[in-house]
Amino acid sequence: MQPHSFDSIASLQAFVGTTVTATEPIRVSQRIIDTFADITHDAQWIHVDPVRAAAESPFGTTIAHGLLTLSLLTGWYHRLFAFPGRKLALNYGFDKVRFTSPVPSDSLLSASFRLDQVETLSENEARCHWHVEVRAQDATRPALVARWLMQLRY
Repeated sequence: MQPHSFDSIASLQAFVGTTVTATEPIRVSQRIIDTFADITHDAQWIHVDPVRAAAESPFGTTIAHGLLTLSLLTGWYHRLFAFPGRKLALNYGFDKVRFTSPVPSDSLLSASFRLDQVETLSENEARCHWHVEVRAQDATRPALVARWLMQLRY
């Protein structure tokens, strides 16, 4: 799939209301969860102890960290969207993040992005408000729902 290309603020504004779903899911293996736990020093058993999680967790297995799920957004974003001529891009942060269902180990995750607003800051700079959702394959609810702000300068 070719990325959606935005060469100006006007091209972003024309895209408002459009939803794009990542076509390449990411498998969140126990190895990925363990690596994230090592990096963040968050080794809570529900993430890193498959034997205990199978016995004691309401999910019957380990689950991914919510922040791991959140951090995957960047990779999808860069595969789905291109910004030729962009001089600067800044992750401005999140207005709202909710982890609405667990991500069991070995889940296949995909994400959808909808551009809700393009806030013009100057002639060549804008802040984009993205509604993003991450969903595990066959899940009835998204695992993550967020409003992500990216600032771009052309």
